[in-house]
Amino acid sequence: MKKCDKCGIENATVYQQHTRRFLCKKCFLEDIRSRVEYTIKKYKLIDKNDSVLLAVSGGKDSFVLLDVLSQIVNPSRLIALSIIEGIPGYNRLIDVKKMEHYAQERGIDFILTSIKEVVGNSLEEIVKRSREHKLGVSACTFCGGLRRKIINLYAREVGASKTATAHNLDDEVQTLIMNLMRGDIARILRQHPLAPSLSSKFVYKIKPLRLIYEWEAAMYSYLKGFVFQETECPFITEQPTFRARIRRWLFQLEKNKPGTMLKIMQSFDKLIEKKIYTIKEMPVLPECKYCGEPTSYNRDVCKICELLISSSIKPYYKVLMTKTKF
Repeated sequence: MKKCDKCGIENATVYQQHTRRFLCKKCFLEDIRSRVEYTIKKYKLIDKNDSVLLAVSGGKDSFVLLDVLSQIVNPSRLIALSIIEGIPGYNRLIDVKKMEHYAQERGIDFILTSIKEVVGNSLEEIVKRSREHKLGVSACTFCGGLRRKIINLYAREVGASKTATAHNLDDEVQTLIMNLMRGDIARILRQHPLAPSLSSKFVYKIKPLRLIYEWEAAMYSYLKGFVFQETECPFITEQPTFRARIRRWLFQLEKNKPGTMLKIMQSFDKLIEKKIYTIKEMPVLPECKYCGEPTSYNRDVCKICELLISSSIKPYYKVLMTKTKF
């Protein structure tokens, strides 16, 4: 049995492709924790006075975010929020309840809500209405936009100074490539961890797992004994998105040359850091006339409200609190 390349004592259980190291369980888990902590310290993502809302689901990445941050940040400064989208067979209440249990074990308060509770319709109902109106919009567009809006609404409601999402390295590189192919310079700049907020209504969002591979998050969860949701969202296979196609392409690149995605992200960080000052010179984002939340430049209605209206759904957002504020 091969010994761990780091400690040289324990038997190796994981092969880390991008470093070509064989690691034992203890060293692998510590490697993930230390890399997350490095990311937080390097970009000063969390300071001692911050209160952080953790956006979690029932998936592996959420478990890693919850577990690692509870080791780095005082749990009293953390609140977990889980949003049930309303997709049959996916993001089930039973999986979310497991997440609530893990949060409470670590001394973290937990808030459970749903798209239906906040918006008045579940994601399935919204997608059905949009298809009846022949909008040609993917479920992911509705889901991503509504989740971001709900997370921000709850973060302001509980008095959080930061929101943390469980986006991993794979997610971030996919987003980067998509924005590059679309020529969306503003979004590319805003993806950098040092990018300033363009509206006082945005609670600053951080991504502590942005340099952790998806497979590493899965292995971390497995080694920690987490029982996480493995079901893939049915909307991904039902209507393949641009992101899904980019994802397959990046997987092939990574398979041929391990470490490719990490190098892309690190190169992006180094290159864009010199351009961050251009964001500081950008004007404050306008606000949507329906929901009052920030929207894109030259728009008076945000994309989500526009899509809801086009689906004959009246846009309104109701935040119901079940936990004490910070």
